Amino acid sequence: MKKILYLLLCVVLAGCGNSTQAADSGTQEPPQIPSPARATLLFAGDAMQHQAQLDQAKLRGGAHGYDYSQCFPLIAPTISEADYAVVNLEVPLGGGPVYRGYPCFSAPDSYARALRDAGFDLFLTANNHCLDSGDRAARRTLVALDSLGVDHIGTYRDSISRLKEVPFIKDINGIKVGFLNYTYGTNGIPPRDGMEVALIDRRRMAEEMAATRKAGAEILVVTVHWGVEYVLLQNRNQEDLADFLVGQGADLVIGGHPHVIQPMKVVENDSTGRKSLVVYSLGNFISNMKTGDTRGGALVRATIERDSTGTARFSDADYDIFFSSKPTGTGDNFSVIPSWMPEKIPAAQRAHWDLFARSARRIFDKHNVGVPPRHPESGIINKPGDQ
Repeated sequence: MKKILYLLLCVVLAGCGNSTQAADSGTQEPPQIPSPARATLLFAGDAMQHQAQLDQAKLRGGAHGYDYSQCFPLIAPTISEADYAVVNLEVPLGGGPVYRGYPCFSAPDSYARALRDAGFDLFLTANNHCLDSGDRAARRTLVALDSLGVDHIGTYRDSISRLKEVPFIKDINGIKVGFLNYTYGTNGIPPRDGMEVALIDRRRMAEEMAATRKAGAEILVVTVHWGVEYVLLQNRNQEDLADFLVGQGADLVIGGHPHVIQPMKVVENDSTGRKSLVVYSLGNFISNMKTGDTRGGALVRATIERDSTGTARFSDADYDIFFSSKPTGTGDNFSVIPSWMPEKIPAAQRAHWDLFARSARRIFDKHNVGVPPRHPESGIINKPGDQ
């Protein structure tokens, strides 16, 4: 009996030994494929702050400071419904007590707070006005944005901060999206005391794009301040740089600075087989500019998806246009009005809206490739032939 028990014990121990050996042999589970996922990214253009905007916000705020509560409520639901929304903050937050409009901007923190409350998640700070109030204000802008709890890219306290903060990758609905921001210049004002502004430099851009991919970005978004002001079509320099960025693996290239809209297109990356979105200019988001093409702008909405194979890609995009109305009375304020709410546009400004909307639709209808309007039926108030 003992012999039988001994033999059984040997068999059990041998079986255990074989299991341990198999586990130690390096056998591994197959890699897990990430689950399918989907996210929407929304981009807006230049958030300006001219003197008339400051004066009206101060008039409304009185002793409580600068009040922007009337500026964005109509457009906020559209911004907030996106999974991640991006705006170009084209003013430093100088901290006061004196704030200025053009040509050397400085805005109160409450302006950025209103943009945040409207639904914007990421603020772009690399633009030609980022050093308008000097390096101290440029650094203060970063502190103020941190205090508001929003993301920001494009300017950095110093070179060490840039190395730490780039790559910037955001997990959006389970998709890792890398964002980069660059500008053509800073109105001739050089950064001082080590302040870093991300300038358009192809070598540096390629390095940071590659580093962002290496750090795990599945989607790569490059935002660029470029082009010629008030010109409704992109120029050759913009096209060449867009081609370069797509060739380096950018899934989205989003542009600003001209203060007017410019075309959008979906292109094929021959080397990767992936689609990319190129937006040359989204125009103004809000401003006190007066010429017809500067009175509004566009929002572009891009969908990114990860399929069943685990690959994340840019899928498709559409756009909306909107109007930046001016105050009609002392208690009123500037307001961003979507194209599908034309009844909200003050009667005295509807001709300005029609002028902007007709011009924008004409450019987009003729030159856009693969980027349709989200609300094709909205836009013009006074149809041809109306009195």
